[in-house]
Amino acid sequence: CSGFPLSIFFIIINEFCERFSYYGMKAVLILYFKYFLHWEDNFSTAIYHTFVALCYLTPILGAIIADSWLGKFKTIAYLSIVYTIGQAVLSVGSINDLTDHNRDGSPDNVALHIALSMIGLILIAVGTGGIKPCVSAFGGDQFEDDQEEQRSTFFSLFYLAINSGSLLSTIVTPNLRATECGIHTKQRCYPLAFGVPAILMAVALVVFLIGSKMYKKVKPQGNVILQVSKCVGFAIKNRFQHRSKEFPKREHWLDWANEKYDKQLIAQTKMVLKVLFLYIPLPMFWALFDQQGSRWTLQATAMNGIINILNFSSHAHLPQIVNPILIVIMVPVMDYVVYPLIKKCKVNFTPLKKMTVGMFLASMAFVAAALVQVQIDKTYPVFPAAGQTQIKLINLGFTPATVQFQPQLQSVDVAPKEATGYMTFETSKLQSLHITSGFLNKTQPLKLLEGQRYTLAFKQTVLGINSNLIFDNVTSKPEGRQNLIRFINNYPVNVNVTMDDIPFGVLPPLSVSNYSLVPEQSWSFIIKAGMPGIPCTVLSKEFGFGGAYTISVDSCTAGTLNLTYFEDIAPTTVHMAWQIPQYFLLTCGEVVFSVTGLEFSYSQAPTNMKSVLQAGWLLTVAVGNIIVLIVAGAATLSKQWAEYVLFAALLLVVCIIFAVMASFYTYVDPNEIEAQFHEEEKEKDKKDQDDKEKEAEADSQM
Repeated sequence: CSGFPLSIFFIIINEFCERFSYYGMKAVLILYFKYFLHWEDNFSTAIYHTFVALCYLTPILGAIIADSWLGKFKTIAYLSIVYTIGQAVLSVGSINDLTDHNRDGSPDNVALHIALSMIGLILIAVGTGGIKPCVSAFGGDQFEDDQEEQRSTFFSLFYLAINSGSLLSTIVTPNLRATECGIHTKQRCYPLAFGVPAILMAVALVVFLIGSKMYKKVKPQGNVILQVSKCVGFAIKNRFQHRSKEFPKREHWLDWANEKYDKQLIAQTKMVLKVLFLYIPLPMFWALFDQQGSRWTLQATAMNGIINILNFSSHAHLPQIVNPILIVIMVPVMDYVVYPLIKKCKVNFTPLKKMTVGMFLASMAFVAAALVQVQIDKTYPVFPAAGQTQIKLINLGFTPATVQFQPQLQSVDVAPKEATGYMTFETSKLQSLHITSGFLNKTQPLKLLEGQRYTLAFKQTVLGINSNLIFDNVTSKPEGRQNLIRFINNYPVNVNVTMDDIPFGVLPPLSVSNYSLVPEQSWSFIIKAGMPGIPCTVLSKEFGFGGAYTISVDSCTAGTLNLTYFEDIAPTTVHMAWQIPQYFLLTCGEVVFSVTGLEFSYSQAPTNMKSVLQAGWLLTVAVGNIIVLIVAGAATLSKQWAEYVLFAALLLVVCIIFAVMASFYTYVDPNEIEAQFHEEEKEKDKKDQDDKEKEAEADSQM
């Protein structure tokens, strides 16, 4: 097809579907841990990065299997089956109704869901990691030696398929998760969010197998990674056995492998090890980069993503889509605008300098994330510490009131239909409240628990001052896109309150319902209050999410309910758009660091050892995710912004170390070195041939 093997189109479609499957699943994975399995943030982050690390450790296993035993085609086919099964198991494990026998909306056997999820993730890690080093190389195998131009075009299409699959999936799957599904109770639809990637992976497998008869299948040639490992191992062993001073030193420690391995392999291994030495600081970059799928996604859950366009409100899944969009934009911008401008300024912007800048930009991205986190923390309520109690006052009447905290602690004025914020007192010192409203007064004795919040609701009536001390039973800001809502009856008769299909029960006068978790929605709820002979209805205000509200049912006028809203916890107000600077900095760092790093590794590697450096590059990603586990586990930081600053500082230090290491690196041209060996080999062969001819001539003369 236009000079291209028809088989490559099956490979490109396969890669698109596989990347859609992987990135789509990964986009909602941390949210699944937190909101379905109900793991706390640190544990969710640890499991997430363990999974990512495993995904980047298994490519070495896949490369060894493909090159040593099965070949690339069979390795891709078999591990894709494992991959598909893993996605299916993960999807099944996320079905709430699988164990929700009492139909209360929560799984009855959480252990089963966890087991299925972990089995699924392990199979996915083995599958996606195992095929990672094989697919692109298998595509390259389909071309003949004289099709360099077509092969180059294939790799461009191949990486376009990767980015397209990633971008599309990170838009689609978060929206699938945001829908509600379930047989008995409606939940966030994780089965669909994981099920669609599972279907795409099955499609990827089927498409790949359909092209089976068209593929050019190269037999296993032996694994270069194993050859290099054996060469290094033999050199170390031989040097250790000849460590006494009677043995002369050799120019390089790898030269101790001369007894068993040829000079060309040793020279190539030296070049590889020089680059691998530069890889030592690189994991720190990936430690920060991969947190956009864990810490940054969790940060976004505490932010407001509502976007209003032409009076239409929608909730943006900014964290999942902004990175692939910026990559598509920034790669050509860097290649065709930034780098040419730098070149015109006559700045020698070498690959290693570019990678250093990439590290610095990633460090600054985490500084930006820390600044955003500080603003988010300001919206969090301050709950009472040990030995403290908080009280909020609500005046439900029409007369101003003054409340005196006894004994002589504080005096507060409360206007009609108004409330104070939560006031903090030492529990042992607060004994009672004295309420004065108009010509009436009342003393309210207090028996309070330490570390708790209370609300005192009161109103003046013709019979005196009625009051109710309410235990709030709230210890944290609502998580996810939910609010805490409760109703207080400010009507002289019993009231039956519902909000949409959520019942709040029958409330006697001045009594209050329990808080109920209400999901955020961008339209109003229908609030109904059943009163004797008077059905009353009204549309609620729009709440946003992350807040807690006490709603007073005051009266009914011509069938319309009159309500007063009291804000107990402020809703989330910091918008997700404030994350764009940190994503922009990190994406610029990724483009400068990752793309340049791959290019540098390819240019500095011998022809037959590019797979060794690819394996080393993937290993740095795995180690980076392990660093997250170590640092996040060892650092006892109570504030998330402090952890961001810690990672930024660590990468900045590593960036300086890498810059120093890079300054001592000497660039080489592997092709020239290999050409020298080929010339030496030709001269040796020619000399051997001349010697044979001379021997033959001498024999004939005899």
